[in-house]
Amino acid sequence: MVDWNLAVSTATRLGRPGPEVGREEARGIVAELRRHAKASEEHVRGFTRLAPADREQADTPVLVVDRPGWVKANVAGFRELLTPLLDKMRERRANLPGGAVLGAVGGKVTGVEVGMLLSFLSSRVLGQYETFAPASRDLPGGADGGGRLLLVAPNIVHVERELQVDPHDFRLWVCLHEETHRTQFTAVPWLRDHLRMEIQSFLEQTDIDPSTLLERLREAAQALAGGKPGEGEAAAEEERPSLVELVQTPAQREVLGRLTAVMSLLEGHADYVMDGVGPQVVPTVTEIREKFQKRRASGAGRLDLALRKLLGLDAKLRQYRDGERFVRAVVDEVGMEGFNRVWTSPNTLPTKAEIAAPAEWIARVHRKAD
Repeated sequence: MVDWNLAVSTATRLGRPGPEVGREEARGIVAELRRHAKASEEHVRGFTRLAPADREQADTPVLVVDRPGWVKANVAGFRELLTPLLDKMRERRANLPGGAVLGAVGGKVTGVEVGMLLSFLSSRVLGQYETFAPASRDLPGGADGGGRLLLVAPNIVHVERELQVDPHDFRLWVCLHEETHRTQFTAVPWLRDHLRMEIQSFLEQTDIDPSTLLERLREAAQALAGGKPGEGEAAAEEERPSLVELVQTPAQREVLGRLTAVMSLLEGHADYVMDGVGPQVVPTVTEIREKFQKRRASGAGRLDLALRKLLGLDAKLRQYRDGERFVRAVVDEVGMEGFNRVWTSPNTLPTKAEIAAPAEWIARVHRKAD
């Protein structure tokens, strides 16, 4: 259904060149990012009062990668997670006349289209904690298939130059956010398996004709290749559902609601920690935060906005905002120790409704416990 090798080669071929950096400067940037990632461990653990459950859990690698490296890592993760869905689609197509031929051709087409989307995304991600990270020769993973932290050096340099902020402060600021994600998963052993189960449940409930999903991928790829849409087209893009919304069944909506709540919690917690630790260790954190927020809110043209909607990236931006508000409200009310009850079990995770109404989570979890 997807030629993953073709997806990688397409994304690599179409990827935008990164900022111009000399060899010695590049080595210095990589070394600095690794130092900041290491220093961030202590800052984040001290602020959050979370520590790895055991030594093996803490042993997750930090990889400073370029854009092609980010693509390879994500393709490996997608390949592992999407196998159940793709197997189901392959079985359905095998029962159609000429299904095997269609599958082979479709795999090439989809590989190109996925590669185009990854190429678009690879120039925008600053860092990422890969929760599901199968190890390979080029990309080591954590113990028992555990996560790894990726820092995309050319994108970090591009943004720090674009914002005209202190590069050393900005690199540490980014590392604080990403290290928070690593701390979340190493300190809460059940969280990774819980997320995997929810994602697999979502995929198992998928009931979609392969051609419909491929058509949505095709539209996204064509949007990348085409120019600015006209006024009517732009309005139509605003009404289109994202790829994730497209594949929902009633059962999936329930799973997606829970996943949305968890992702809002994780992203909001990382933003909260970044802002909490920042003033102590990043002298220019206020300037960085203000400029970065403006960039998040207004840094996209019409084509960019259409693709964000199609890929569900606009939802991710809301997760940062809504999740941070939830964490701040809970910590203000019950303190960090009280907030950390959220990590007790899947039952203490906030619901989607509770993310918007933190007092309801406090009432449910703290009354029960007390």
